[in-house]
Amino acid sequence: MHKDLLRLMRAEQSVRRHLAVTLVAAVLAGLLVLIQAELLAGVLSGRFTLAALGVLALVVGLRALLGWSQGVFAGRTATGVKSALRERLLGRLQEMGPARLAGRRSGELVTLAGRGLDRLDPYLTGYLPAMAVAAVVPLAVLVRLFAADLASAVIVLVTLPLIPIFGALVGMHTKAATQRQFHALARLGGHFLDVVRGLPTLRAFGRARYQAGVIRQVADAHRGATMRTLRVAFLSSLVLELCASLSLALVAVPVGLRLLGGSLDLTTALLVLLLAPEAYLPLRMMGTRFHASMEGVAAADAAFAVLDEEASPTPAQAAARPGARPPEIRLENVTVRYHGREDAALEDVSLVIAPGERVALVGESGGGKSTLLHLVLGFVTPSSGRVLVGGGEPRAGAELAFVPQRPHLFAASVAENIRLGAPDASLAEVRRAAAAAHAGDFIEALPEGYDTQVGERGANFSAGQRQRIALARAFCRPGATVLLLDEPTARLDGRSEAAVVEATAALAEGRTAVIVAHRPAMIELADRVIRIHGGRVVADTAGPPGDGFKGDGPPGGGARAADSAGESVREAR
Repeated sequence: MHKDLLRLMRAEQSVRRHLAVTLVAAVLAGLLVLIQAELLAGVLSGRFTLAALGVLALVVGLRALLGWSQGVFAGRTATGVKSALRERLLGRLQEMGPARLAGRRSGELVTLAGRGLDRLDPYLTGYLPAMAVAAVVPLAVLVRLFAADLASAVIVLVTLPLIPIFGALVGMHTKAATQRQFHALARLGGHFLDVVRGLPTLRAFGRARYQAGVIRQVADAHRGATMRTLRVAFLSSLVLELCASLSLALVAVPVGLRLLGGSLDLTTALLVLLLAPEAYLPLRMMGTRFHASMEGVAAADAAFAVLDEEASPTPAQAAARPGARPPEIRLENVTVRYHGREDAALEDVSLVIAPGERVALVGESGGGKSTLLHLVLGFVTPSSGRVLVGGGEPRAGAELAFVPQRPHLFAASVAENIRLGAPDASLAEVRRAAAAAHAGDFIEALPEGYDTQVGERGANFSAGQRQRIALARAFCRPGATVLLLDEPTARLDGRSEAAVVEATAALAEGRTAVIVAHRPAMIELADRVIRIHGGRVVADTAGPPGDGFKGDGPPGGGARAADSAGESVREAR
């Protein structure tokens, strides 16, 4: 029995009581086979009168009642164990907190706490009762066979150990195969959830199709592991059935010959033939149910590994300039309407951003800044008008470097997160990108440096560290000619903001940059500030911020709107 599960069941009084009833019912039902065989052999041989059939029916009915009780209480045992284990697992995860869950994916934990622990049902409702029956019934049958016919009992005694021996040999291989299959399932669930959460980032860096291929590979690995496990299970059943059949033949053939020769009476012969299969059956059932329960055992091992886990430790030179000329970004009478919204997110916006120009988009939340950014990224298709990047339609991942407000870090190593947009980048290039983003010092101070596993969503890093890793990701993409940033200093402290602003200034050199900004430090990086209000461009300041805004305000606003926009930027500064 799984020692950790046994410890858990002993700690839960109701589970312990239900398990005791389950095992007692299973053993009593198995022992009633002896009485059933005696009555049936006596009736068939004429030793007992037909009145014994009533007692036989009563025994069969009692076995059915015990089997029903076993099933009911086994189900309650399984429910109690899974509930207790899930409760402890959830409590442990809450104690550990995000920082101590570094390297773990919530998809894997969901798979473990959901489908994984559900796989304990065959272990608790099938394997444990079968193990109790196998420990008692074969011995009782052997004792009765020794009393009835010594020769048959010796054959059963010699052949009986063959079933557990072969079962153990196959079972060791089965356990390893099943653990691989469960780990493949957990990896598939974790990776899929991680990819779905980071899909905007993957699209921005043109890696969505690659990750679809990775998911396909992980799914194929899971399917392959499942088929290997099934092959082993079928092999085990074949071995156990063949062994039991040959053993029964060794008992039945001598009994038949001796019965024909007159050295064995009919009642004893029938009793031996009825009891001999019952000696092998519990062991065969235990072997079969062992294989069915192995995935649940693997899940239990993973759950107790989380429960017993100790505290986890918590936590260059600028990239080469792009060879291609930075492109012009042009919006021509662009209107964007989202489904279910009455007002347009952007309405009749015309805008030209010159090659190599750094533009800051300012304005209140919901004004349309992020929508404009998503148009350039190619995430959003305009309802009317057109968007041109370098004279062509915008394409996600095409010569773009994107740093969102809340960058998504994947549950992989720090180096793998940085080289997301440049999968062939060497470690030296990754180090240079991290140094340029002012991230090299804290990364090298990590326990495993660039090989440190990032917690899901970067849970083991601060907001400033996550932002600098995202900037390093952009630095590691030297071919990008367009830089898009969505409030990269939001939610950062002053020290982190200064590091991010300095890195952003270096990153924007030689690129066409569009920065959604509220903080004065980020706005000061811009060559031009554009204010967006209610889905329209209401002010456009050429030159350093603070020189006044040029352009028309909203309809009916005139110069007053431009003055108001200028005041907003001066306040932000």
